[in-house]
Amino acid sequence: MIADMDLWPIGNCQVSALIDKNGRFVWGCVPRVDGDPAFTALLDGGENGVEPETGFWAIEMEGAVRTTQSYVRNTPILVTRHEDDDGNAVEITSFCPRYDRMGRPYRPTAFARIVRPVSGSPRIRVRLRVATDWGEPTSITTGSNHVRYLMRDMTLRLTTLASIDRLRAETFFRLTAPHYFFLGPDESFQGRLNDELEVMLERTAHEWRHWVRGLAIPLEWQDVVIRSAITLKLCQHEETGAIVAALTTSLPEHADSGRNWDYRYCWIRDAYYTVQALNRLGALDVLEGYLAYLADIVDDAKDGHIQPLYGVAGEKRLPERIAERLPGYRGMGPVRIGNEAAVQVQHDAYGQIVLSAVQAFHDTRLYRMATAAEFAELERIGERAWQVYDQPDAGLWELRTRVAVHTYSAAMCWAACDRIAAAARALSLTERAAFWSNRADTMRARIEKAAWRPDTNRMSATFEGDDLDASLIELLDLRFLAPDDPRFLGTLDAVEKGLRRGSTMLRYDTEDDFGLPKTAFNVCTFWLIEALHATGDDEDARALFKEMVARRTPAGLLSEDIDPKTGELWGNYPQTYSLVGLINCAGLLSKPWSSVR
Repeated sequence: MIADMDLWPIGNCQVSALIDKNGRFVWGCVPRVDGDPAFTALLDGGENGVEPETGFWAIEMEGAVRTTQSYVRNTPILVTRHEDDDGNAVEITSFCPRYDRMGRPYRPTAFARIVRPVSGSPRIRVRLRVATDWGEPTSITTGSNHVRYLMRDMTLRLTTLASIDRLRAETFFRLTAPHYFFLGPDESFQGRLNDELEVMLERTAHEWRHWVRGLAIPLEWQDVVIRSAITLKLCQHEETGAIVAALTTSLPEHADSGRNWDYRYCWIRDAYYTVQALNRLGALDVLEGYLAYLADIVDDAKDGHIQPLYGVAGEKRLPERIAERLPGYRGMGPVRIGNEAAVQVQHDAYGQIVLSAVQAFHDTRLYRMATAAEFAELERIGERAWQVYDQPDAGLWELRTRVAVHTYSAAMCWAACDRIAAAARALSLTERAAFWSNRADTMRARIEKAAWRPDTNRMSATFEGDDLDASLIELLDLRFLAPDDPRFLGTLDAVEKGLRRGSTMLRYDTEDDFGLPKTAFNVCTFWLIEALHATGDDEDARALFKEMVARRTPAGLLSEDIDPKTGELWGNYPQTYSLVGLINCAGLLSKPWSSVR
């Protein structure tokens, strides 16, 4: 049973797993984040305490009464400690290997666990039940030092020197020395298992610490920023550079909402915000990987059309279906596989793809800066933005049953043309710079006229209506409106009065495809914090930020949504939007490093 968001991610930018507060693997897909889940317990239970038949990996100590967990400093390596009242204790180190090996990145489809006796004479049992085909038990075969789990699309092999008979029987045994477990591809393990896993652990820890050392973090909230940055990097599929919105599918936005979506794909929007945040920290490896992914997307968009999201290998078709076998998080189904939002029309994607790509025309740190050839590709995207900026779309909240001309989408299209003009200037393409600047000016005038509501002194979220939407705050981040512009101040005041609930922000407060929203969207609260800071209200901004920091899970992370009344976290986890907000706001609000010199 999973009854809260006390979940700890581990991973290596190829695969990942969520570990619950008891040290069980309860979620994890292979051979990549959007694959078949080998661990499904997160979505396979109600609130009655009944343990699922399969889909978990538990290493339990007999008689344990206390369990504590923490990450190895500046890494996603998790240490779980079990203790009883008689002085017995064990520690379980869980990680996914990731480091450079023989000049190539080593990030296998593999999970490693090391169990060490700490004190006394502890007894443990290991229960590994791999699922396949979304919740079905796997067939199992054994060898002298391994167990094979026959999944639908691949076979996983557990290599260990522990007793295979005890593993199969799930019986307790005395732990007198460290035990080592490597769950990975169905191939013979090379080298001495115990020695190799110790080396893997050391090198993986070094790799992550070295990456963190290169981050330009703020003075305050360092732990918040570092943990968010590490987890955002876990959301990148390094092989292609794609960045997924979250590691999970179908965690509902609130109880029994039916708002259960598969977030294990690359949204152009979410990836833009992620790259923007990590770039502020100097994580150029994530930016360069994503730019390579974007280049393939742009190359394939012959007519300039960009989907809202793609698979991690650039797949266009992500058909949506229901996993009937799994009852859902806390029994709140449905469990969805795939996401039909891929076929929606969302015009803001044109702005986000340009805003992500345009840095390559300005940033001399990059191994390869963009050239006139890449500029020509971006112009195709800009042409599309020009054609559709004042046309209806589903909007960034992905409404499924109605469309409108959304101000946020229109402003993103304007940003596409405005930034293409800046790229042209960087390349000394004077004529093209003027061409795109003129288009941007025309779009700005149209948006300002169509979205401004003088009677209520604010911008509307749609051209046709008089709607409030938290995305209007982003007109500031896009540089469409300045923080001292009376139009922005009036809009911010209206949005805050209409959508703020205590210390949280709703996306909107009108009915959508599923009725009235009941939870606040965490990134909207961070947008409000940024706007308050920009308009001079640092006291309220810092107070709100401290509350959001306090709402993080024990792992130091956030999901997508929060109940404004109870403070309970909901939605897919860990959510890139929310982690972006933590990073951006910490950087804005922190005291400068010069203050401690």
